[in-house]
Order: sequence, then structure tokens, then C-alpha cells
Amino acid sequence: MSRVRRTSYSVTASLMFLWFAGTALVAMWFTFRDPAIDHRLVIFGSLLPDLVVGLSGSAWALHTLLAPIMLMSIFMLVTIGRRHRRRLVLALPVGMFWHLVFDGAWMNTQTFWWPITGLSFADASIPASGRSLNLVLLLECLGFVALCWAWRRMGLGNSVRRRLFIRTGRLDREITDPQTKSH
Repeated sequence: MSRVRRTSYSVTASLMFLWFAGTALVAMWFTFRDPAIDHRLVIFGSLLPDLVVGLSGSAWALHTLLAPIMLMSIFMLVTIGRRHRRRLVLALPVGMFWHLVFDGAWMNTQTFWWPITGLSFADASIPASGRSLNLVLLLECLGFVALCWAWRRMGLGNSVRRRLFIRTGRLDREITDPQTKSH
């Protein structure tokens, strides 16, 4: 891979931070509303594929459907009989799934369906590499809006809730379960 293409991957991938963090957090909210899941790991999982691209400079296995499936399978096997630990670690591959969704990874069948479509990543690209800088900036602005919405909706302006989130990645049950609301 040429140095120019490698630099393009690194710069574009490093610009896509708020988009993935915001969309993964909001998607988790609307899909699961689980107060016990570690949302920090969901966010990290949503950033991990592009972090690896930024470091390695090329499309890699983390942009395939197989990567989060394999990681989830391994975690499920390793955590048999340890429900709390399982819930904690499964947040990482769930975040990776969110990355694939919000990156539009399925549009590159060679990478997304690897190894079914072949074993080589030589000509593979990630969706972010084809985006214009204007689109990347727009997506980052939308990610910022999603994070602001999540901050308000999840009650993170409250210092107790914010400390709980920072320390454990969890959300206050009063926020996630409408039956426990006091108002």
C-alpha cells in the first residue's frame, strides 16, 4: 500500500471519533436501555476498528462481520457461569457491531464478508477512506449532537450520575427504567 493511501486512512479514521461514539451510545440507549452494561466499552468498541486502521494504515479484520462475531463467541465461552463478567465484556463486540452499522461497512463486500470473499485485504478499503472531508466534518457534528443529547437524556449533568458513568460505564436505573422514576 502506498504511503499516500496509508496516510489517507490514518487521517480520515482519526477524524471519525464523535460520530462513532455518539451513534453507538444513542443506539445502545434506544435498543437496550440496560443500566448495567458498560457503555464505556460500547464506545471503545465503536472506535476500535478505526483506531486499528489509524495505527496500521490499512483495512483490517476489525471491519469484517467475522471480527465481532468471533470476539463475542470467545467472550461467551470464556464467561460461562459468570453472568456479571459476561455482561461487562460483551459491550466491546456490541460496540464493534455498532461501528460496522454506522460506518456502512457492508457496502464493501470484500472486507465485510471476509474470509468468504477471499483472504486478502490487499485491495480492501474502509468506507471512511472514500468520504470527503466535508462529509466527515458533518458526521462529526452529528456525532457531537448525539453526544449532547445523550448527556442530557442520560442525566450526566448530575454529578452523581456522571461519576457512576465515568467509574463503571453504567447509567442510573432511574434514567433507564421508567417504572423507577420518581416524577
